[in-house]
Amino acid sequence: MEKPPFRRPGRDDSARPSGPRRPGAYNGPGRGRPFTARPSGPRREEQDDDFTPDERERADDGPGRGGYTGPGHFGRDDHAADHDDRPRYTRPDRPDRSDERAPNDRPLKPARYSKVGPPPGRRSPYAPRPAGPGKDELIFGTRPVQEALLAGQALERVFVQRGLKSPLGADVLEAARSLHVPVQEVPIEKLNALTRKNHQGVVALLPVIEYAPLQEVITAAFEAGRTPLVVVLDRVTDVRNFGSIARSAECLGADALLIPTRGGAQINGDAVKTSAGALSRLPVCREPNLKDALRYLSEAGLRVVACTEKAAATLGHPDAPDLSGPVALVLGSEEDGISPEYLRLADAEVKIPILGHIGSLNVAVAAGVVLFEVQRQRGE
Repeated sequence: MEKPPFRRPGRDDSARPSGPRRPGAYNGPGRGRPFTARPSGPRREEQDDDFTPDERERADDGPGRGGYTGPGHFGRDDHAADHDDRPRYTRPDRPDRSDERAPNDRPLKPARYSKVGPPPGRRSPYAPRPAGPGKDELIFGTRPVQEALLAGQALERVFVQRGLKSPLGADVLEAARSLHVPVQEVPIEKLNALTRKNHQGVVALLPVIEYAPLQEVITAAFEAGRTPLVVVLDRVTDVRNFGSIARSAECLGADALLIPTRGGAQINGDAVKTSAGALSRLPVCREPNLKDALRYLSEAGLRVVACTEKAAATLGHPDAPDLSGPVALVLGSEEDGISPEYLRLADAEVKIPILGHIGSLNVAVAAGVVLFEVQRQRGE
């Protein structure tokens, strides 16, 4: 039985006005037409078609009556076999136009810098900052630094703000100089880089290692029956050279390193790392007056030998000095070598034979060569 067309109760759809509706409402084609139900004719499978009786029968047998039964249908195998001979759509081959370029296309300009790095001359905000001293490696403030000096605590160096006018700051300078602690006047930016706390213009660095008295080291070597061997460094300022020399000295049987209080390399974490831990085993002696220390070594029975490229005697030749006994090897700075005043205190001078065109060796390399010659002459 045919159903009557649907009409809304209490409203005549045929009497709708055909004018524009409120803003935002639909005003397109069909506006104002009376509502009519869809025609209720025969379904698609009941309508006349151009199928033959056999095709009609096969279509009615597939799942989903009247549905698609062509290639790809997951139904009976005979359906797929019947449609295998039908032409299938294939995508035509597209021409390769990779070499073609539109007239207005222009090559891209190279980027000023890569996205993975900063522009030239600019530091990346994500790059790690250089490692500075930790909070446990420094003391800041005039009163704490003064109390540490008065208590006899060993300090590596004291930084004082340049032009500091403070009574406590003057007391800190006086106490540091009386105890032969290196004092360096620096701008306030240097102090702010060390710590962002209220430093009051004074920051002191604690030593990474514990310094040993020179007299105790020499006495202990003689009492143990060893032949003392001391490496003296005159103004060797490069931290990595210092660490490398300490490593060679420890490996080749040196008893101690002797450095001046002022003008030498700062013994920090980089020096300890370069030494591969040798600074934790090898005694380091720091003396305020290197000239007096050399006199003491000479009086204690050690032969002071200056290693300089200006020497007349060559290492390994018959005219070379004897290094088999107690000896103190003096190595000079990277720039101008050994100071003349220390050369005058030396008992002998020796140089390393150079076969190439470069006139001198790196101070760390020279230390390793001379230390090896000492152990060769001693037969160890």
